[in-house]
Amino acid sequence: MVGQGVLRECVLGADVQSVLSIVRKATGMQDPKVRELVQGDFFDFSGMEGQLTGLDACFFCLGVSSAGMTEQDYRRVTYDITLGAAEVLARLNPKMTFIYVSGMGTDSSEHGRTMWARVKGETENALLRLPFQAYMFRPGVIVPRHGIRSKTRLYRILYQVLGPLLPLLRALFPKSVITTEELGRAMLNIAKEGAAKRVLESSDIRAAA
Repeated sequence: MVGQGVLRECVLGADVQSVLSIVRKATGMQDPKVRELVQGDFFDFSGMEGQLTGLDACFFCLGVSSAGMTEQDYRRVTYDITLGAAEVLARLNPKMTFIYVSGMGTDSSEHGRTMWARVKGETENALLRLPFQAYMFRPGVIVPRHGIRSKTRLYRILYQVLGPLLPLLRALFPKSVITTEELGRAMLNIAKEGAAKRVLESSDIRAAA
């Protein structure tokens, strides 16, 4: 869902020349700016290094719900895939900006009780140690716009149930609720201009949009 929102803003961005979209399955996306690269194995990016040079920014939006997963399995997807991609990109594009979509409540200490928050915190900390400019985005409630839908069934059900309440939640908690449009715009703006903070909460993301 986040990736769809960011891709939309990249396509609309007048100063975005081209986009390399790395996906597991072909999406059928047709736009002259976008080149889609299907990569079935997200645990090994070594075979595609020749296509990963000359990039100004990476918007890393991959993620899964931790519901029903062991810590080992969740870490394998959340930490291993992210760092596998990031380490290759940092070596090939040391001047790039890397923006990682984490989540509100992420545990930077890596020692809290909540499993997903610990793993996300470990992932953030590892990314911040790599030799490129990295920013961690920690959105709270994300409101999908422009026909964008989550691929996670549970989230789709929640959005259907809470949909009528989202405008009210946004009015009551403006610092915690952002749209996919705002998230995408904030990523583009920070990729171009940078930010004073390396870890951005929902209110910081909305201010950067």
